[in-house]
Amino acid sequence: METSSNNPSTSRKRSRSEDNSAPESHESNQSYSLEDNLIFSDTMIALQMMRAQFPRIDKVSVEPFILQSQLYSSVKDRTQVDRELESLRREKVLRVFKLNTGQDDHALMFMEDYLKQMKRAVKSMETKKQGAFAVFEWFEVHVIHSKPEPCIGHQELFSLLSLGGKVKDEDISLLINAGLLTRQLIESEMYWFAIPNIGSVLKGLTQGRKELLSLLNRKKYKEMMLAILEKKRLRLSPLDIRFHLRDLLGSGHLKTIQTPSGLVIRVVKN
Repeated sequence: METSSNNPSTSRKRSRSEDNSAPESHESNQSYSLEDNLIFSDTMIALQMMRAQFPRIDKVSVEPFILQSQLYSSVKDRTQVDRELESLRREKVLRVFKLNTGQDDHALMFMEDYLKQMKRAVKSMETKKQGAFAVFEWFEVHVIHSKPEPCIGHQELFSLLSLGGKVKDEDISLLINAGLLTRQLIESEMYWFAIPNIGSVLKGLTQGRKELLSLLNRKKYKEMMLAILEKKRLRLSPLDIRFHLRDLLGSGHLKTIQTPSGLVIRVVKN
């Protein structure tokens, strides 16, 4: 990491201005400090820690998910992360999902959490439609457990679902309406697997990124002490600031600088 020398008088001025910049988060009394839990030696340990630290979100039932960018900020060796993620995906420990929040945005969800999220969405759909639909069981048994990739073609989807019974076009529409699949924009015959019922959370992810970057960009030096910053609360995102910090560090929008006073978070110039 880089080091930077601090002018004491400048540091005092920055601290005073930072203290008045934004309300403190309700999460600020959590037992862990991001500065002490920023880097992990192992991908699986990082995944389990971030799963445990996933923020509780009011009014939305969402199982924990981790952004791939967050892993990149938490494990120094990106090649190691990619290799271990591929292994975990093939072993069906977790699934990888392409998100619509950015070109390179991918979410990771442990398989058991995804199945809980899926069952919740299916129950909601069946309540709405006032009936049970066999296609959801076929999807779980024949598609989810045999297709670990993030996307699937129309013909392969039909073929796998057909192992359960006769498939109709309406069955595919049910899967899309339940939020389990999204059709790719460029190739209409391809579908992304999706995490159902997280639309509002993804909206908050996008808004929270902008809000956090705006907060830092308003600072004279476009930086803040991590110990102060992680206690702030974002107004536009249901996700806590630590979630966003890991994301923006991993995507390269922010960087850390070690100083005698502790870690500083600074905006990376374009």
